[in-house]
Parts: sequence; structure tokens; C-alpha cells
Amino acid sequence: MRLTSWKRAVRAMLPLLLAGPLLAAVPAQAASAPTGPAHRAVARSAGLPFPITTVSDRATTPPGGSFTVTVTLTNPYDTSIDFVYQTVQQTYDTFTDVSYGGLKYEITACNGVPWPTACGNPQAGAMGALFALPLAPGASTSYTLTYAVAPDSTCGDAMNVDFYTYVYYEYQGGAAVDGGVFGIKGTDVRCA
Repeated sequence: MRLTSWKRAVRAMLPLLLAGPLLAAVPAQAASAPTGPAHRAVARSAGLPFPITTVSDRATTPPGGSFTVTVTLTNPYDTSIDFVYQTVQQTYDTFTDVSYGGLKYEITACNGVPWPTACGNPQAGAMGALFALPLAPGASTSYTLTYAVAPDSTCGDAMNVDFYTYVYYEYQGGAAVDGGVFGIKGTDVRCA
């Protein structure tokens, strides 16, 4: 069957005609809620500090020793932080030390509970950050990760166990978000 030009025009416009009422049905709140990188830029320009801090209890750890990293979330906002997703992984340098340099370490506890007990927030499927949420303005919450360096691990000036973390969090009832990737200093593995 041969289509005439007006039928082609109708078929070409039909998706636009159908999409118009659907787009008009988007709630005004969803259309005006700030999201994405532009909103993150607004949050960063407020001059507030990033709310995640980390500290290792040992600058150096010999083979056979252990160290603990404490991760703290402090709420700098005037509303509660309602949701946090965080992961902690070894850095590429630590990966190469493990893969090619003979560095050996493992996680042994999370919040003092022996590994492999699930480490994380039960709302996140027992994985991820262990922060007590919601977190009131000005309040802080922490969790710890304990690692052991194997007795037969390689050691020396170039051996380090360091991590990085990806953090995403929501505040202002989920209307504002922020996050990023940040380094976590673990420990240097020095020979005794």
C-alpha cells in the first residue's frame, strides 16, 4: 500500500503528539528538584567541609602486625544526612604491591567483629558503610576496619597498604546529594 505525504506526516508527528501529554504530567516538584553535577557544584560552593574523614591508628606496621582505619561521617549541614553509600577498596599501588611485590594483608574485623561477618549497614544488604542514619546536623558517626599484615609479607620503603573510597550521600530529605572519590591513608609496611 502506497502512503501519501499527509499520512507520512501524521505518522512522523504521532510520537510527538502522544509524548506531549505524558511530559505535561511530570509533577512540578520533580521538574524543579536540583539534581546532577550542577547541584553538586552549588553544594560545594557553600564552603562546607567534605563530611568524611579517615585516620589509621598506625603510620607504619611491620609484617605480623595489624592496623585499624576509622572512617567518620560528620554532618556539616543544617538538615539530617539520610542516606550514605560508601565503598572502600585498595589503591592501584597497593594492588601492584600485592600482585607483583609480595605484599600480603587481609581484613580481620569490622567494628571489632571478626571477619568474614557481614560488614555494613543492614539496610544496604549488609555491605557498605556502617553509619548510624539519619545523622542529625552537627553529629558524627564512625566505623572501623581492622587489617593484618601477614608475617611472611614483603616489607620495605615502597610497601604501602592504602585505600580509596567512593562516597555518595543524600541530605535535605533526598533533595540534595553530594559525593566523590577520596584517598584513605592506611599504613606503610616497614621491616622491623
